[in-house]
Amino acid sequence: MNESVSTIPSMFTVFRYKDARKAIQWLQDAFGLEPGFVAPAEGDVVAHAVMFYGNGGVMFGSDQENEYSLRNAEHGEGTGIYMIVDDVDAHYERAIAAGAKIAIAIYNTDYGSREYTARDFEGHLWSFGTYRPAHPKTG
Repeated sequence: MNESVSTIPSMFTVFRYKDARKAIQWLQDAFGLEPGFVAPAEGDVVAHAVMFYGNGGVMFGSDQENEYSLRNAEHGEGTGIYMIVDDVDAHYERAIAAGAKIAIAIYNTDYGSREYTARDFEGHLWSFGTYRPAHPKTG
């Protein structure tokens, strides 16, 4: 395994949407993600999609009755996504304008971050802030 830290993420958050096609446009409009790759399947099903923000990303697809189904887990409990953004206040306003449901209003943390948490149109938790963890190999 290569020990160097790359600008390409080596870890992605993965989840399912009931309406993955809608998610692609909504995540673009509300949270500023950029589409990377979409593998369509039969009908309105998305087999696999990748979207990016900076050098991080998420992968998702349509929820279907298989081993990845939302029906096989407690949806949304204990999981979420964190994205580093430069202008949290502008991002917050963008999310509200696009219809995101704010779960935790914007605030300043004790560890120097400014952040907020919102739910997307299907209830997934997304947190946004200025906190940028340092990788131990980069200092």
